Amino acid sequence: MNYWLVKSEPAAYAWAQFVQDGQAAWTGVRNFQARNNLRAMKKGDLVCFYHSVTDKQVVGVAKVQREFYPDVTATEGDWSCVDLVPVKPLAQPVSLDEIKADKILGDLPLVKQSRLSVTPLNPAQFARLMELAGTKI
Repeated sequence: MNYWLVKSEPAAYAWAQFVQDGQAAWTGVRNFQARNNLRAMKKGDLVCFYHSVTDKQVVGVAKVQREFYPDVTATEGDWSCVDLVPVKPLAQPVSLDEIKADKILGDLPLVKQSRLSVTPLNPAQFARLMELAGTKI
């Protein structure tokens, strides 16, 4: 299994809306590295849902339901999306400040490449996020 982190501005698409919807096509990614990360996702992979811009915290865990396919919101170019479903909210959200201060998490692409909207996590990083969140998956 692989682990990922996706970012969304809560004003545009918040965790609560995602849970209410029950699933979402993760569309609108227009960065080649992020697109390639979407294409590497496999059905069943776990995905941390991060509120960017205002909240700046990991708030929940999702799962890849459908592997990459063409993003219908793209008017030009070779862009992809995946379908995600919510798994559970974190018992305690993990803030960007906590992530930056943590020895295991301080090297996350979230910190090093802050504009990248879809990034990989290694198993130790995912486990540490869950530990800080007080959440069992």
